[in-house]
Amino acid sequence: MAGAGQETRAEPTTADREIVISRVIDAPRELVFDAFTEVRHLSRWWGPEGFTTTTRSFEFCEGGEWDFVLHGPDGTDYSEWIRWVRIARPERIALLHGEFRDDPNAFESVIAFAPDGTATRIEMRTVFPTKELRDEAIEKCHAIEGGRQTLGNLAAYVTETLRKGAEG
Repeated sequence: MAGAGQETRAEPTTADREIVISRVIDAPRELVFDAFTEVRHLSRWWGPEGFTTTTRSFEFCEGGEWDFVLHGPDGTDYSEWIRWVRIARPERIALLHGEFRDDPNAFESVIAFAPDGTATRIEMRTVFPTKELRDEAIEKCHAIEGGRQTLGNLAAYVTETLRKGAEG
């Protein structure tokens, strides 16, 4: 009977509050990780297609923050804020992402960098505070397509800019 009681205490699933996006990038894990964690790189690829990024402040360390503005192709500016929660170089980054510090609607993301032969599989697993916030991000902000485009921008940046620079 004790076993059955333990099963009822399992943690609730986050599937209805979660978005998972992954991509294989044709570059070594360390190079992909650096492109994701150094502001001189991040500002050149972050965001969906047509967006640009202006960094206000950046400190990549556990507890550090990235305060930035995403500029949409239609001229709309979006204030953004990230706190780096946990960093395990070059395997994983956990972060909290909102519109501003202490945003009650901020979501948590874990980005995993796994070797895939000579390439890297990157997976972004994002959990929103509620199912409604997740659904709103998908419907109004096109979060899934935007996430895919962002990882596409990262892949292009790493393979076309960083990797060629490392080889040349």
